[in-house]
Amino acid sequence: MISASSVVYSVRKKMVVAIFDVYCIKFPETCSASSSFSHIICSSNILACISRTKFSQVILVVAMAKPDYQSKSLPLWDFTTTLASHEVEFLLSGEEKVPLASFGEEKTIICLFFSANWCRPCQSFTPKLVHLYNRLRTIGKELEIVFVSLDHDYDGFNANLKSMPWIAVPFNVNLHKKLCERFRVVRIPSLVPLNLDGQSVEEDIIGLIEDYGEDAFPFTRKRREELKALDDSKRQGGKIDQLLARPGRDYVVASNGGKILVSELVGKTVGLYFGAHWCPPCRAFTAQLVEAYKQLRSSRGGCFEVVLVSSDRDQKEFDVNVGGMPWLAVPFEDQTRQDLCRIFNIKAIPALVLIGPDGKPISTNGRNIITLYGAKAFPFTQSSIEEIEASLKKEGDLLPRQIQDIKHEHVLKLDMAKAYVCDYCERQGKFWVFSCDACDYDLHPTCVEEAC
Repeated sequence: MISASSVVYSVRKKMVVAIFDVYCIKFPETCSASSSFSHIICSSNILACISRTKFSQVILVVAMAKPDYQSKSLPLWDFTTTLASHEVEFLLSGEEKVPLASFGEEKTIICLFFSANWCRPCQSFTPKLVHLYNRLRTIGKELEIVFVSLDHDYDGFNANLKSMPWIAVPFNVNLHKKLCERFRVVRIPSLVPLNLDGQSVEEDIIGLIEDYGEDAFPFTRKRREELKALDDSKRQGGKIDQLLARPGRDYVVASNGGKILVSELVGKTVGLYFGAHWCPPCRAFTAQLVEAYKQLRSSRGGCFEVVLVSSDRDQKEFDVNVGGMPWLAVPFEDQTRQDLCRIFNIKAIPALVLIGPDGKPISTNGRNIITLYGAKAFPFTQSSIEEIEASLKKEGDLLPRQIQDIKHEHVLKLDMAKAYVCDYCERQGKFWVFSCDACDYDLHPTCVEEAC
């Protein structure tokens, strides 16, 4: 985990109190399926901080190769033939054995699950797969999963198997290595489907399940396209209740624990705030959003509402986060939180998606709008932003291009900055500033005293 405090970037000394564009970015987890079974490619919850000011731009980039997943389902006989070549006659199902000769006769889809007990991403994903597997079997979907262990030893294999309700290939390091090679598995966790009659399968089945859960079944590319079409419909459909409510829940929660019907948000401008208490940039942006929110509630009544879409790690953290906010939230235990992140393609937090009174998106860059213009930007439409920018331009046209102030020895040039601290009054300013190129001096236009 990289913390915000451990990221080093070069900024002017006074800018530490100004406003930065800093994001917390979560990358997916995978582990290498190399022969050592121990090389960690990327771990989750990596915090990448991107800081931009008018003076410097420093970007911390974390890159990883695209996983080499299967794009076609392979026949079952390919799997059973490989097992037979290693004299495997049975698969394991708890304390029982399943004859290889009879395996798969009644199952429509079989997935090979490559995983290991030592692999943290596998530990995180396996409970989700167990939930999906049990749910699909409950509703009568024909799915079987076969565990192929990449554990170091039998003890690790056995510990892993105890958490799984499906069958497994007997522990054999050489056989498992051969299966990885045959099915081109380069990272774990990995799912390889069999018996799909040559249908094109989703390249990243793990990601598909992470995004859609049981709705991802049967893991084909066609299914991914259907689910994406549903997401597009919700995003552009103009119905706030389709975004925020779901069967069995027609409300969002308030900081006092009360329940507010989603129907009460219809006709309002709504900000979907994607954030988390653990994220320092979110805490900084929350303060700005609270200020704009209170101003709008005071001047315009209830025409604007914010709904938190939390990325907190647990219920306790969520409760602390919501308790310090004056607005509403999607319940922590609800799948809608993940759905909204997927629908609006949220890859970094904080993020603010602005939804208009007609239920359609105004902007996915609400954070930048609030940071720059605050409540003045309401109703956050393109025309309102253009009016503010035109006003700023007019203000700038009335200012001299450079000045010689009696408080400073160098010539100060007119510049525009998202945020700065005036070296004379020591207050934070925005937009127009007179700056010194030689010695890092900033002066607010209202503090100018020109020399005669």
